[in-house]
Amino acid sequence: MNVKTVLILLVLALATIFALVCVLLTRGRAPSPCQHQPPAQDDTDDGRSLVFADLTPEEMVQVVRYLQRNLGVQLVDASRAKPSDNCIASVDVQIPTKAEVLRFLDGGAMRPPREALAVLYFGNQADPNVTEYVVGPLPTPTYHRDVTVQKYGRKLPYHRRPPLAAEYKQIAGFLKSQVFPAAPSFMHQVLEYDGASLAPMTAAPRGFQSGDRITWYALFQNVSGFFLHPVGLEVLVDHSSLDISRWAVSRVFYNGQYYRDMVQLESAYIEGRVSVEKVRKAPRDGDFSSMKPRASPAALFPLQYEPHGPRYSIRNNHILFQAWSFAFGMSVNTGLRLFDIRHKGERVAYEISIQEALSVYGSNSPGGMSTRYMDGSFGIGRYTSPLVRGVDCPYLATYLDVIYLAHSQVPQITKNALCIFEQNLGSPLRRHYSNLQSLYYGGLVNSALVVRSIATVGNYDYVWDFIFYQNGAIEGKVQATGYASSSFLHGDGLRYGNRVGEHTLGTIHTHSINYKVDLDVGGVKNSLVAHDMAFEMTRAPWSPEQQIERPRLTKKVLDTEDQAAFRLQSKIPRYIYFAANSKNKWGHQRGYRIQITSFAGDHVPEASSMERAISWARYQLAVTRRKEEEPTSTSIYNQNDPWTPTVAFADFINNETITNEDLVAWITTGFLHIPHSEDIPNTVTVGNSVGFLLRPYNFYDLDPSIYSHDGVFFTSEQDFTRCEINPIACLPQTASCLPNFPPFTYDGFQNMSRI
Repeated sequence: MNVKTVLILLVLALATIFALVCVLLTRGRAPSPCQHQPPAQDDTDDGRSLVFADLTPEEMVQVVRYLQRNLGVQLVDASRAKPSDNCIASVDVQIPTKAEVLRFLDGGAMRPPREALAVLYFGNQADPNVTEYVVGPLPTPTYHRDVTVQKYGRKLPYHRRPPLAAEYKQIAGFLKSQVFPAAPSFMHQVLEYDGASLAPMTAAPRGFQSGDRITWYALFQNVSGFFLHPVGLEVLVDHSSLDISRWAVSRVFYNGQYYRDMVQLESAYIEGRVSVEKVRKAPRDGDFSSMKPRASPAALFPLQYEPHGPRYSIRNNHILFQAWSFAFGMSVNTGLRLFDIRHKGERVAYEISIQEALSVYGSNSPGGMSTRYMDGSFGIGRYTSPLVRGVDCPYLATYLDVIYLAHSQVPQITKNALCIFEQNLGSPLRRHYSNLQSLYYGGLVNSALVVRSIATVGNYDYVWDFIFYQNGAIEGKVQATGYASSSFLHGDGLRYGNRVGEHTLGTIHTHSINYKVDLDVGGVKNSLVAHDMAFEMTRAPWSPEQQIERPRLTKKVLDTEDQAAFRLQSKIPRYIYFAANSKNKWGHQRGYRIQITSFAGDHVPEASSMERAISWARYQLAVTRRKEEEPTSTSIYNQNDPWTPTVAFADFINNETITNEDLVAWITTGFLHIPHSEDIPNTVTVGNSVGFLLRPYNFYDLDPSIYSHDGVFFTSEQDFTRCEINPIACLPQTASCLPNFPPFTYDGFQNMSRI
């Protein structure tokens, strides 16, 4: 064998040894830390979820064009419409009936026709009214049908319409051009009004009886955080006439005193009969109400990122995450909603949606004491705000735009209005450390998928979350932040809140949030079952002279809607669940449990003339038969005529049987808020978070999260520093580099107008 041959064999041997070493060194290791894996492919949806999809801009435009051409009346753009005009107030998707959708999704039937729901204001008619049309089929409409009477049992009086943005602008113009000039000395000398230094804030509802459209407007200094700068002046505007020139002032309030109008206030002021409380003029940034940080930036807060990219996928309006899949959408009125929610391929809920956000205020000022805001009337979806990357959601979350058509005949876009992200909650979903008998550790990181939107409705910001956990649980959560509403501090004001500024009373109020949860547990037909506990006394079998108090399980099937309606402050069974007609391996009815987190204040007394309009808030939980004619617990028309509510939830509960039926749970959660100094400048989300959980209860044969790829287990006899034994051991390599963070952008101030 010559020298050349020996050298070749030596090189081959060294190469082989090197390759073996590389294999041994890399065996069990995670992929390269900087190499993103392709996201999971969504093969569970072939476009079928589009049956729930929001309208596209093109579809909205086609609906508007069709209505303009086929209604036989002139339609004015809602963005500049007067009350005496005809206009399109909003256009949203019309979800087909559940039966149609299930035949399509599960039975192989044809896709239901795609349709839109258009709300029109007819002010230019002998009988002004609000009319709702279903328009279809999309994308090229050929028909429309009036569904108003079918939905509400009657025509909708015009006074029930939610005010358009144009009407608010017209009222602001009326105050500026007609009202304030009637008291020039008072406005200039007391309030230092310069034509732009005051901001009006509407109260609602608007009057005391059906047909009223008379609204209190409280005036604030027009500075940053103006909600905390009341000046003591409030004006009651009668804008019931469709002729703006006939609008009038019905009453004026200043610093505890009522006046017939601004002329009387001016006369009393000149004669020295007004108790003046001079308010220091606030700087443009609002001073104490400014959200500008009082400290300069320092070390960066912790960031979250996905070493191999997102582990969820989004296709159109469909999301796939581990064992979860669901469709999502945004109602212009009620906000974020989910459909066809499945775990491990099995539907557990048909619909989970926000219904309403109610705030009931107290004050010794007229605007504050008469306010019961029903935010759906203003538009929870319409007021969904652009999200700030890295603060409102994790920096690397997926951000989606929302398109809506409301108060204008042109579609509007809210950039980055939805975010989806997987979040490591920083605690184990489950774990056990065994130091008895065998020695081992087993655990699972609590990593969950979050779908979030944030609606800014006036002074309040609501953070809406739907959270999907690896054990099959779903959480609906809302966190309240933003500015507290306030009144001018005078007289016995401290009976209604705390002083939070020199002239600022933080007014007591309640928050009530209503959700619709249409669970389909093991099928459409379910029953409602309550499990709880009771102590029983028994003699110890091994020592009969001794007594033992032991807890036992109590069981009850709730047969009727009346039995399933739990008043707000009443005791509710601690385990209450939708039970399927099938059983798990151990012989128990498969179920999903409803668990509510709430610190709700008291409900408005039922003797109130407007209580029926918000009667859903009587109940922390009410379970009813699902009916297509009862799609929502309230109506956008209830805000402006709560005395004759368009939808009264109390009527849903009529003692029908709910055993083995298609059921809906209506969940109310909330909290009492007494603003205090720490609410300045802003209310924080900590402690102001409420919601509900939907948890599997004997639905599976064991915890489904045991099949998660994130599980960790090792014994005392294993080398837990090796990746194939313990994936956490790979983290030093997996997390050794950061992903590329996209540049920060924000479109929240584009195309905004000030009233």
